[in-house]
Amino acid sequence: MQTCLYDKDATVFIDICVLRYSNEDIVASASIDGFDEFNAYTRNHTVPAPSEEFDAGVEMLLQAVINYTATSRSRYGTGVQVLGTNGNRRPTYALAQCQPTMAPQECSSCLSYLYQRMPVSFNGKRDGRMRLWRCLLEFDDYPFFTGDPIIRTPPPETLEIRSGRRKRHKKVDTVVIVAVAVTVFTVTLAVFLVIRTRRKRARMQLHGQAQSQNSSKTEAALKLWRTEESSTEFTLYEFSELVAATASFLNENLLGSGGFGSVYKGKLRSGAEIAVKRLSSRSNQGLEQFKTEVQLLVKLQHTNLVRLVGCCVNEEEKLLVYEYMPNGSLDQFIFDQQGPLLDWNQRLRIMEGIAEGILYLHKYSRVRVIHRDLKSSNVLLDKDFNPKISDFGLARIFRSNMMESNSKRIAGTYAYMAPEYASKGTFSVKTDVCSFGVLMLEIVSGKRNSSSDHNMLEHAWQLWREGRESELIDLRLGVCSEVAAIVRCIKVALLCVQDSATDRPTMADVLAMLAAIDGAASLPDPKLPRQLLSSGVTTGLLEIRTQLYSTMFSVNDVSITTMQGR
Repeated sequence: MQTCLYDKDATVFIDICVLRYSNEDIVASASIDGFDEFNAYTRNHTVPAPSEEFDAGVEMLLQAVINYTATSRSRYGTGVQVLGTNGNRRPTYALAQCQPTMAPQECSSCLSYLYQRMPVSFNGKRDGRMRLWRCLLEFDDYPFFTGDPIIRTPPPETLEIRSGRRKRHKKVDTVVIVAVAVTVFTVTLAVFLVIRTRRKRARMQLHGQAQSQNSSKTEAALKLWRTEESSTEFTLYEFSELVAATASFLNENLLGSGGFGSVYKGKLRSGAEIAVKRLSSRSNQGLEQFKTEVQLLVKLQHTNLVRLVGCCVNEEEKLLVYEYMPNGSLDQFIFDQQGPLLDWNQRLRIMEGIAEGILYLHKYSRVRVIHRDLKSSNVLLDKDFNPKISDFGLARIFRSNMMESNSKRIAGTYAYMAPEYASKGTFSVKTDVCSFGVLMLEIVSGKRNSSSDHNMLEHAWQLWREGRESELIDLRLGVCSEVAAIVRCIKVALLCVQDSATDRPTMADVLAMLAAIDGAASLPDPKLPRQLLSSGVTTGLLEIRTQLYSTMFSVNDVSITTMQGR
């Protein structure tokens, strides 16, 4: 379930059951047109060659079990058949099952759909299982179900005649029986082999069409990127170039790994250092998403965004090439207690740089962009510790007249998610503001926020409520004269992570507050989260907060004003 934690519609297949949930009515619908629900698996245990007779026998057994299951009241059927070549014969078991509420025709259609989609890779295998969430079809060389098999089909070969039971029959009768059996078997086997050959050919044709379609999409994308290459500094690399640059993706060059793939350090023939992101074959990021990310990054040019210098598409390989950041990612500095220490001025400069990068995405770039995955590991540091926002795999383009949008699939890191996005999939520019607030608290405290019950964010609110914000400051900073400025920074962060998106400041407001962090300009008080309000915050506590603030800062009437273009 961790893999589909933020999906609104998901199917989980495990050995003994199937779990499905959705935000739509999946009980009333009997549709089986969801290709992403199809699941196939084999242990790759092979039978001795030649396997054609065995495969034909498996198909006969599956057809018999399908026919029985579709008409049975329980929509459940099992069967067994002895298969294999002489000297290596063993029983093969099969099981078919549909949801009990399905009509016979629906069950038959569902199981037939599985049968028709049986992968070519199942040929010559002793086992295989295919599943949709409404039905399943399996075979194996051991009795993997409980109870005796309901159906016992004869082996697809010459029937053995036991001489002890045939002594009273004439020899001619034996010859006739054997001849008839051989003829029937030969015809049956021939029919199944023809059907199987046609089905295999159809599967290969469909596979070829899919490959051709993917190939045409790839060519279209490459054509577009060649145009980009001629008009910008963007480069379309050959796969062999990147293999050579990374020493065949040597582990020693591995910079890090994530859900979308691994990043390697590389060095081109020109001597330029690069970072190569090799997307995992298990990644859900297909060509369309990859193409969107490339086209998006090519259009984004800002000193606080990591620069995409090129890409590569080679069959199933998809790679992104970035400028190399020698200091790695921010999380390596703020969470590693034994690592290099960032002083307060460096931390403040990093926060300001990140804020400027986000403001550029929200307001000043050629296209308005919501990042949706802002976190410490996605902030890289150059040789001078200037921050560069990276990883735009989840980014979304936002029209200038849009206030918010919804996503069916909730993706990202839960600890950084805004409440409205985590619960409803609603995102806006304020979604990134909330993530930035969490990131600010991590930079100030040196502690990682988590999705556990006692997370750092909740701790920060508790300390602020009690007027003890200074306890959140990273102890590694030691005794410093900027405590008041750091506490104001914590307050800015809490303004960013307020429950209601409308209460959060814009990134322009945040930058203005950070620019005046050492001043005496008044800041509004953040609104406490609902769970803290319900826990009983008294007026007395809030009065204590106000008194504590008045002793820490000189109070005046200066306010911060930011200009917003229409």
